[in-house]
Amino acid sequence: MTLSSMVVSRDWQEVSVLECIMSSLHMDVAIEEEPQRAMVRLNKSKIDALIVDCDLHGSSQFLRELQRQLQSKERRPKTVPLVIMGGPGCNYRLDDTGALFAFAKPISVEQAVRTLSAARNMILDGRLRYHRAGLEVPVALKGKGSKGKDAVLVNISQGGMQIHTHNPIEIQQPLHIAFDLPGAKSKLKAQGEVAWQDQRGNMGIRFLKIASRQERVLQLWLAQQFLAN
Repeated sequence: MTLSSMVVSRDWQEVSVLECIMSSLHMDVAIEEEPQRAMVRLNKSKIDALIVDCDLHGSSQFLRELQRQLQSKERRPKTVPLVIMGGPGCNYRLDDTGALFAFAKPISVEQAVRTLSAARNMILDGRLRYHRAGLEVPVALKGKGSKGKDAVLVNISQGGMQIHTHNPIEIQQPLHIAFDLPGAKSKLKAQGEVAWQDQRGNMGIRFLKIASRQERVLQLWLAQQFLAN
């Protein structure tokens, strides 16, 4: 899975270093020399990682506008400043910019690799938390004191699953769930609850409890599906 990034800078010596590092991390790089043009692009496109050079004229206003949008309920940016960089005269603090990482210029390749690797892992973790993978396999459902019911899995995420069933299920009853995950050595089992359902037999199940070992199996499987796309 290739992630998208934008570098807002006109310091081409530093930009060339960042391009090499991010390419090795499978991150596409867009370069914007003008903060105003960068803002227009951000409002139109989803950018996973944003790097802002605080030595660039107009960067302070650019960062303030991002913060304002972040705090606005009506208009939220599609990204936040993930990394800021600057020379000795750059006196920005991370708390002031909303950035999560910072490094100084001239860029230390070793430091930049560590920082951007950590940023990439954080982005992937965030995506995986909400990523849903399509999967059509039988699912066994059983509530306490009731007969088991069969369903078909439609998609699954770390937090739950969507199923399709012709059998009505009690919404407020906790369910024991079991199904075969491709590549797993044993059935995946969890406890869940019905989060929603419609009249066509589609139903959302929220996981309430899953053994840590099986949770790890599910996370790794989802990561493989995500990175394969």
